Amino acid sequence: MRPLYQAGDRIEAQLLHDLLDRHLIRTVILGDALAGAAGELPLDIHPTLWLIDDDDRERAEAILARFLREGLGGHPTPAWTCPHCGEQVEAGFALCWNCATPYPE
Repeated sequence: MRPLYQAGDRIEAQLLHDLLDRHLIRTVILGDALAGAAGELPLDIHPTLWLIDDDDRERAEAILARFLREGLGGHPTPAWTCPHCGEQVEAGFALCWNCATPYPE
């Protein structure tokens, strides 16, 4: 098990965890409870996503790159309906807020 990505906050870590899980890539989030100790610990106490199976690293890094490029506002989208869960997603979001399914190509 090796670290894959240090997220900016718990929400980002959970979105990426859910996205990778949908691609059958198992991860675990470590360090997410450390934010409560801010001021007592060093500044880099953000949650970290750890990859369970190193054989998934190449696929996970490709999905992570797409998430960072498109999932955080890198590519504008119109309002859309998630094909996986049916939720309405507002314009500008490339991931479903409910299940982290990417905007359909």
